[in-house]
Amino acid sequence: MSAAVQGMETSMRTQVLVVGAGPVGLTAAMDLASRGIDVVVAEIRHAGDPPSVKCNHVSARSMEIFRRLGVAAKLREAGLPADFPNDCSYRTTATGIELCRIDIPSRSRRYSATGGPDTWWPTPEPPHRINQIYLEPILFSHAAAQPRISIVARMEIVAIEQGEDDVVALARDLDSGSSLRIEASFVIGCDGSRSLVRKSIGASLSGTPVIQRVQSTYIEAPQLKELMGAHKPAWMVLSLNPRRSGTTVAIDGRDRWLIHNHLRPEEPEFDSVDRDWAIRAILGVDETFEYRVLSKEDWVGRRLVADRFRDRRVFICGDAAHLWMPYAGYGMNAGIADAVDLCWQLAAHLNGWAPASILDAYEAERQPITEQVSRFAMDHAIKMMAQRGGVPAEIEDDTPRGHAARAALARAAYDLNVQQYCCAGLNFGYYYDASPIIAYDGETPPAYAMGSFTPSTVPGARAPHLFLRDGRSLYDAFGPGYSLLRFDRSIDVAPLLAAAQQRGVPLALVDVAPDEAGIAYAEKLVLVRPDQHIAWRGQLAPENPDILMARLTGATGGVTAAKPDVMLPP
Repeated sequence: MSAAVQGMETSMRTQVLVVGAGPVGLTAAMDLASRGIDVVVAEIRHAGDPPSVKCNHVSARSMEIFRRLGVAAKLREAGLPADFPNDCSYRTTATGIELCRIDIPSRSRRYSATGGPDTWWPTPEPPHRINQIYLEPILFSHAAAQPRISIVARMEIVAIEQGEDDVVALARDLDSGSSLRIEASFVIGCDGSRSLVRKSIGASLSGTPVIQRVQSTYIEAPQLKELMGAHKPAWMVLSLNPRRSGTTVAIDGRDRWLIHNHLRPEEPEFDSVDRDWAIRAILGVDETFEYRVLSKEDWVGRRLVADRFRDRRVFICGDAAHLWMPYAGYGMNAGIADAVDLCWQLAAHLNGWAPASILDAYEAERQPITEQVSRFAMDHAIKMMAQRGGVPAEIEDDTPRGHAARAALARAAYDLNVQQYCCAGLNFGYYYDASPIIAYDGETPPAYAMGSFTPSTVPGARAPHLFLRDGRSLYDAFGPGYSLLRFDRSIDVAPLLAAAQQRGVPLALVDVAPDEAGIAYAEKLVLVRPDQHIAWRGQLAPENPDILMARLTGATGGVTAAKPDVMLPP
């Protein structure tokens, strides 16, 4: 904790100020610190204050990031009990007839389970189901232990002023009322949907302001697990009936649950429907069932994207930059991807091996991805709303028509939703195709869907994962900066390594035997960025490695509206 919190200072200086200590802000701070950058994180809550019950899913890509940052193992040990199934169960009510089930392994079986739609992940870190109330304290503790990170709690940023060489943020201690002046080279706004940082850069959100309202209630109900005992437990139980469709999320695997009541188009307010009635209709329980409301977590599903992610030295990430329906778990996880994309570029500049122009890549890369993912989420939300609104009246009848209706809805619910709960495409399929710091070669990356993708070495795509002969993940063999994968030791890469060294670019050579490469790596050389996206590939070393290094560090070119026209020689 900084001395400023104790009222001993009126000003402080840092390289990067991160506004907001949620998962996105903490990830940004940890990533920067891992690259040798000093960070101050300003947070309005008290240190250790629990977050609200929001995100329930950490994506595989986010877990890969947490693995690199040294916190993935701690996260794997938290959340639901080790043997609690992470399945998604579709039922008429939470205690009613089961229609279908999407099998997702418990964390004790995460690495050993086979079969089913969620066991084939091409990564050392599959997804992890964990609520934010367990996730965030672990991230906070890990970040607070880093010597380069200073977290100032109960500190509200009230104004941001940019100069030519730095940024000055004015802050107010919410307990004492005293003021603090924070000088930084750069500011990252991870301060949520009402972001002051976004407003300070003049960015505005546009899109669809309301897709659906959701009346959410966090409850304690010790009896509920026993009442659902006719079926194997599930991380998420989705109720589909004509009275009220909703979702019941297991938070601790025992007696705490988050109930989502998906309001209908004709229900425009959170109190349009009696909360208690809706909870009982979703759960399928009568008036004798007892529960206690812990908090109300109502929210609005939107599709809004900021028209800019940056103004000079100030950037925005996560909910400050985009808001959408959290389908496929890609709300928080998209923000974590924002943070990592930005922070390695910031570190490159602050560490002196890239000019400020490298930072042009952040908006050029992340804004188009944000548009893509937000539309995936919105399209899926609209299909889900239609499915909830179209449940046939006979769905619970013990008649031939009832059985047929349940069978049809089971197939439809499974087919629609397996892609969002086992969303390999959103994790691994997206690519950057308009970046000023990627050396494109003219090949179009393969298309991807929410649940499917094709591994590719096309520049801009994620480097395909494989396990090396010694059992290590390929990603664990990468260096902290750029990594040059060489699949043929006879290729002379000394000039390329020398060009990187001359510019101060951290570049690790990783030799991989040809028989370890698999079908994904057809090229003999693949240059991978610090964020695991491919920057360049070729069968031979580049003829002019200095031109390549200039491109990759932002020393040449600039932001383009389309894929750069200049193609570097192989």
